[in-house]
Amino acid sequence: MAAGGDGGGGVRLVECVPNFSEGRRPDVIRRVVDAAASASGVRVLDVSSDAVHNRTVLTLAGEPGTVAEAAFRATRAAAGLIDLRRHQGAHPRIGAMDVIPLVPVSGVEMAECVACARALGQRIAGELGIPVYLYAEAATRPERRELSAIRRGGFEGLAAEIGRPERLPDFGPPRLHPSAGAIAVGARGFLIAFNVNLGTSDVAVARRIARAVRASSGGLPCVQAVGIAGPTPDTVQVSMNLTDYTRTPLHRVWEEVGRLAAGAGAAVVSAEIVGLVPERALLEAAEHLAGQEMDGGREGAAPGSAASPSREAGIALAARALRLAGFDLTQVFEVRLAQAVGGEGAGG
Repeated sequence: MAAGGDGGGGVRLVECVPNFSEGRRPDVIRRVVDAAASASGVRVLDVSSDAVHNRTVLTLAGEPGTVAEAAFRATRAAAGLIDLRRHQGAHPRIGAMDVIPLVPVSGVEMAECVACARALGQRIAGELGIPVYLYAEAATRPERRELSAIRRGGFEGLAAEIGRPERLPDFGPPRLHPSAGAIAVGARGFLIAFNVNLGTSDVAVARRIARAVRASSGGLPCVQAVGIAGPTPDTVQVSMNLTDYTRTPLHRVWEEVGRLAAGAGAAVVSAEIVGLVPERALLEAAEHLAGQEMDGGREGAAPGSAASPSREAGIALAARALRLAGFDLTQVFEVRLAQAVGGEGAGG
């Protein structure tokens, strides 16, 4: 079953990745996750929390209506438990439940995810009184395709500007919910959240590198990036979203950040993937990196070809070469999905 595409076989599957603004209070995180899990038929694939970002990424899978119901329940819980007026964290945010993307995986076209996202946004605005912005493939305005444009200024900045014509929400009142803020709901392809930690305490280094690699500044296509404080006092982080890893793969981002860091006199300490990652992204990175490690290796050969490492060895190679801290096989989307449905193997 291929992540981010139509796997056929009669299986209708959508991935939903709600991001909510809490990464420090386990009881709150549990209650939001439990609210999502209470929807009949939904599968909770992953929960990734980060105290520095003060954010949790929840990965759900199921049929379109199922994941939409789960996302609504999680949003309702987050709105009652998280107060953005007291929230502090490194990650940009506009809402308690900050963003809900729907991703077609199998048997579902993008157009259906767009319709589902718009219906979900309308329900959130109507029942919870939270203003909703549509983004990515669900956007109704071209300037709102990029999530960064919607989140410009964060919760505080949007509070001052939401009444302006260019910042009016797609659904809901032209004012933020007092505590829950606003929310972005959309439909998109598979996104990889990829962070690289650098061995310096100078956050300006991370900010310069982020500016150089992000697409909006003329950097790498389909890369969003910010520079923030790292997980320890002697590190900083280039925090990135790869919105289309088929155009800008993991290894390309890794190499460019490493090159820029070396030029600034900062070593790459480690990296991390937040949430789940498609198997294909890791195998392509392994193919590229194996070609570098083995003199004369065929860079760019298709995963699974004679020149490719085996599946498990390839994933291990990619994790090692990319210095993915704490990574294991269960962070591969296909593996986690197979576990959740009780199947064997990691795809098909």
